[in-house]
Amino acid sequence: MEIQFIDGIFYVSVLIMSIVIHEVAHGYSAYLLGDDTARLKGRLTLNPLKHLDPFGSVILPLLLYISTAGSFLIGWAKPVPYNPNNLRNGRFGNMIVAFAGIFMNLAIAVSFGLLIRFATSFGLPPYNPDPLLLHPFYKISTIIVMMNLVLALFNIIPIPPLDGSKILFSFLPAKFRYIENFLEKWGMVLLLFFILFLWSKVSPVIFVVFSFITGL
Repeated sequence: MEIQFIDGIFYVSVLIMSIVIHEVAHGYSAYLLGDDTARLKGRLTLNPLKHLDPFGSVILPLLLYISTAGSFLIGWAKPVPYNPNNLRNGRFGNMIVAFAGIFMNLAIAVSFGLLIRFATSFGLPPYNPDPLLLHPFYKISTIIVMMNLVLALFNIIPIPPLDGSKILFSFLPAKFRYIENFLEKWGMVLLLFFILFLWSKVSPVIFVVFSFITGL
């Protein structure tokens, strides 16, 4: 139990930093598009203390890790504030801000995934799946890759308040605005339904992408 708890702390730490980078990407992209709300609020920083939501960033992920034996872990930080009315390019600008966080998680996953793929070129031993023989580099890097792939896939789901919904709304013509209103009203219910009943159907994509990037 003690080892599981220590592993859980490490997993949550990786999750927190991945979420922080995700949120900063939102704020920085908004800043580049003309809105400095995040900067004025002091949120364009990688300092986790500026972004942590005590329940969503620490307590819930740790409880999920322990209760599911590490099979499911998700969380959130305080959303970085921005004013869509200040953004250049209107709805397209809003889509860029929404996608920026997803892009950063994918970029982190690809970067560490390629390090795994070419690790032997840097003098590291070949990957060994035996937990007793697994090199620390592979353990740490695979966690980072998997965590960021989970965050990217989860956030691209088009259900409010996830980023995918903002991307979807950016493309919706005005005549379909009723879809946006419906999703905004029932978003949390739909998201809970998705997590309980559909996530297990979608999540295998993560392992396919992981294998493609890392070669494992």
